[in-house]
Amino acid sequence: QVQLVESGGGSVQAGASLRLSCAASGRTISSYAMGWFRQAPGKEREFVARIRWSGGYTYYADSVKGRFTISRDNAKNTVYLQMNSLKPEDTAVYYCAAGPVVGVTSIRYDYWGQGTQVTVSS
Repeated sequence: QVQLVESGGGSVQAGASLRLSCAASGRTISSYAMGWFRQAPGKEREFVARIRWSGGYTYYADSVKGRFTISRDNAKNTVYLQMNSLKPEDTAVYYCAAGPVVGVTSIRYDYWGQGTQVTVSS
């Protein structure tokens, strides 16, 4: 069993940066693919970024490509999402997830955090 806890969300102005963290406990995440998803009010949860267990093979949604960076530190059992040049449309609850293989759909992931709110004002 893996427990995931996100942190680092907040309210910022457009153009600002935030760094989200996802700390895992219960089991090491070094063998898991990790992903970030987000859900805006009234919308379905959508894929943001993913990273393979080894730290390579990152992949991003077109909407965040070039602005967001996913990374991981297996020694710290933590995954990060660096978000730069934030836009109001990035406003959402952000969730991290762990699964056996990389994927862009939520069904690929077995474990989920509780989410952290990111609000970007114009």
